Amino acid sequence: MNYWIQNLVPYGSPDEIGVIQLAWLGDSVWELHQRLRYVHFPLKSKELHLSVVNEVKAKSQSKCLSQIEHLLNENEIDLIRRARNKTKRYPKSSDPTIYSRATGFETLIGWLFLKDPQRLSTIFNYLELKTS
Repeated sequence: MNYWIQNLVPYGSPDEIGVIQLAWLGDSVWELHQRLRYVHFPLKSKELHLSVVNEVKAKSQSKCLSQIEHLLNENEIDLIRRARNKTKRYPKSSDPTIYSRATGFETLIGWLFLKDPQRLSTIFNYLELKTS
């Protein structure tokens, strides 16, 4: 389900963008990816929405990070660490550790979207295999 990202080319210089901005971008990329995964399911609009919300919430993103951590290189791990350290505020209903890990995951997604779409596609494929 990664056809939409496989033909993208690197864009700009994500190393000059702040980790919070990368997380913001990564959050939208991850949600779009999930919406594209669910668009072919014969569900009602509300069911589609709830399915995607379940995939993009902090707990699910933190779990995804756990599943790919062993695949990450030193630069990617450092980027996630910087994003986690930058996270100071979080929803009262969320565990701070889970929320900061989710922010790290989103930051990685945003960075890879701009820097290396092919690597992002590989990671998305790996996560899909883990959830199938």
